[in-house]
Amino acid sequence: MEIERVNDTTLKFFITYKDIEKRGFDKDEIWYNRERGEELFFEMMNEANDQENFEIDGPLWVQVHALERGLEVIVTRGQVNDGNVKLEIPVGDEKDAQSVDDNIAEMLEGRVRSEDEDGEKELTLSIVIGFNDFEDVISLSKAFDEEVETSLYHFEGRYYIYVTLDERFTDEEQDNHLSRMLEYGYESDITIHRIREYGKEIVGDNALKVISGQFN
Repeated sequence: MEIERVNDTTLKFFITYKDIEKRGFDKDEIWYNRERGEELFFEMMNEANDQENFEIDGPLWVQVHALERGLEVIVTRGQVNDGNVKLEIPVGDEKDAQSVDDNIAEMLEGRVRSEDEDGEKELTLSIVIGFNDFEDVISLSKAFDEEVETSLYHFEGRYYIYVTLDERFTDEEQDNHLSRMLEYGYESDITIHRIREYGKEIVGDNALKVISGQFN
């Protein structure tokens, strides 16, 4: 697990699913089992206290970004003064933060879940794909003609496409589409929140279709 000290009141974690499993937790278990999800969270916080002297001595606000290979977790500790809580969240908006008192298992949900008419779970999967060269983006746009939601960004000298595969696709179809797309790029650990905040949006909607049409 990687721990980054953002400031005096904020820590950022990145933990891979392999690391989660090595700690004795199942990937699905932390999504659906509240107690196990909270157990993992506080284990991470205890480790942070040992390494960074970051004590849980007040209200905490937590932001969780689920990546394909792991979780990025941002924890901000509120400062209590005369009964008032002062909170400075350096990443994202305060409205995006959730109190640690909320269901941690729900916060660790990597996919947006809904139910169809038969009561079966449907999944929407989002992923950030990075590209070393814009020519790879063009090649992907020519080779991939499925109707999926895509947007294109430029950040720190590289191009990124944010892909959303909704409930129209089965799990198998989602995996197949991602495998095809990853032949041209790589799965990025950078969250879409960071890219949107600090990068530049080039094409907001239907990015692959737009690029394919512009580069005949």
